[in-house]
Amino acid sequence: MTLLTHIRVPYRNTPLKYHKLIAGQTTGTYVVESPVTEADILRMAQQLAISRLSKGRMLTDPKQVFCHLQTLLQHEEHEIFALLLLDTKHRIIGYRELFRGTLNEVNVYPREVVKIVLTHNAAAVIIVHNHPSGDPEPSQPDCILTSTLRSVLDMVGTRVLDHVVVGSEGCVSLAERGYL
Repeated sequence: MTLLTHIRVPYRNTPLKYHKLIAGQTTGTYVVESPVTEADILRMAQQLAISRLSKGRMLTDPKQVFCHLQTLLQHEEHEIFALLLLDTKHRIIGYRELFRGTLNEVNVYPREVVKIVLTHNAAAVIIVHNHPSGDPEPSQPDCILTSTLRSVLDMVGTRVLDHVVVGSEGCVSLAERGYL
């Protein structure tokens, strides 16, 4: 049986077009029906990563989550602050990009973070942001932000499970580093 999957791939100056992917013989493999560019492949990878972070999915392998987050954010030219919102069983409610900043900083407003968390009724969150430089090493302001958001979200009964910093060189978990 052949399963046809449509991936939306926008082109410059043209309406959205669809490349047809046919599921391969092995689970998780696909065959592309028409020629694609490198940019198309990157967009398809980002869409696949988004689908892996979709509602209802259980977070079982942190390294896999890091891989999806890196696919989404490693090529961004500006810092982006996002939340991975989770329910009480740590299943994904959603992935939301909240703030876009400059080349080396993003302004994060705790009040807005709390509003999103409460709107989605999240029991837990994973904080995510990228470093466009490619180096995922957390800065002192990253650690301060983690502490601030943890305190604020604790007040509304939401746990901060991790703060993941993404760069083209990899991802760093502040929880693994002992900051949470």
